[in-house]
Amino acid sequence: MQNKNLHSVTKCIGDRDVRRETMSASLARIVGVVLVTAALAFAGSVSAKVGHWIGTWTSNAVESDAPFENETLRQIVYVSIGGEQVRVRLSNLFGTAPLVIDAASIGLHAGGSEVKPGTLRELTFGGEAAVTIAVGARVLSDAVDLAVDDASSLAVSLYVAGNSGPATKHTQAHQTNYIADGNQVMEPDMPGSTTTTSWFWLTGVEVLAHPNTGAVVTSGDSITEGYNSTLDANARYPDELARRLLARNPGKPRLAVLNSGISGNRLLTDIFGPNGQSRFDRDVLTQSGVTHVILLEGINDLGLGGSLFPPPVSAEQIIAGYKQVIARAHASDLKILIGTITPCKGFEAFLPGYWSPEVEAERQAVNEWIRTTDLHDGFVDFDAALRDPDDPQSLLEEYDSGDFLHPNDTGYAVMAAEAERALIAPAKGLGPRR
Repeated sequence: MQNKNLHSVTKCIGDRDVRRETMSASLARIVGVVLVTAALAFAGSVSAKVGHWIGTWTSNAVESDAPFENETLRQIVYVSIGGEQVRVRLSNLFGTAPLVIDAASIGLHAGGSEVKPGTLRELTFGGEAAVTIAVGARVLSDAVDLAVDDASSLAVSLYVAGNSGPATKHTQAHQTNYIADGNQVMEPDMPGSTTTTSWFWLTGVEVLAHPNTGAVVTSGDSITEGYNSTLDANARYPDELARRLLARNPGKPRLAVLNSGISGNRLLTDIFGPNGQSRFDRDVLTQSGVTHVILLEGINDLGLGGSLFPPPVSAEQIIAGYKQVIARAHASDLKILIGTITPCKGFEAFLPGYWSPEVEAERQAVNEWIRTTDLHDGFVDFDAALRDPDDPQSLLEEYDSGDFLHPNDTGYAVMAAEAERALIAPAKGLGPRR
């Protein structure tokens, strides 16, 4: 009897334990489902609302200029894609002492030195109105809420109270910017200001964009920078490329375009600004959201490498430079397209020795390699798009700005169309390299 009772009690306890374990398991499963569902919902909410930061405009530090003191610089920039939040990058690359920016703002450009009413936003840096930038360093502002349209212009204002020391600048902005006395960063207009066509300290604008948005950096020399394009018209080839890509894909996942051109720049050695290889990490690889690179550089290595800045540069040396840039782009999981070097016969009238039959032979050798190698992810045949069919060593007259080297606005639009075709080639696609 005792054994029987003991067996009954044991069975009862066992059944209770089984029920407890079953209930615990069921509860755990329910809690797990709830947590997974909540996590998925949260993740969906984050991906729908947060997105990621993407570069929408850039300039590159080229050299230093005279100091500023107790002055406000209002600088106008043309962004490729818009967003609901924005932040800026500043650089003291060529400074010789720490730079103090005492106040800064951003707003929608209304024309001239004016900002559209109601759009001025104070910029802060780590929550502070002022920021000190170490020699050679860059800083990133805090984000501000500002509805920025695609293909629109912003006004970024910087105030320096004390002597700034040598001012890091991008020399050839092809954009009118404004300088006024005193702190006017929160003023909607700056009447009586003087003007400049350089950008100072400002090297980037970023927007919060859809998660699938990417950016293409167009790296190169004055032809990429937009030399001889119409002032304030945003007619540079990267500007037109941005507009074409927006028109092709007007939805949320888009491709921003960043102009990383410097007039006179060379791929191999310094003359005007740091050479293309040395600045590749800073000006290309560190751009937020970059997925593609279009490199058009080498004409100044050839043209300025003869009688002007000897010794001459060979096709083999330029190709070796391309190979290094391609390898570094691929190491960062970026697609890179190389642009064929454009014609320049006639420019020797402005710079003796820039073009010669020997320089032309090297240009043709470089372009042949670009068109036939499989090391890059594609090429943009700028040479074929711009050359005169009856004189392939020269620009077609209707695309020439008048100096036989730099395209006019029409020529830059032709370059943009050629770049768009190369980017959307089926074998290349617009996504990141894998």
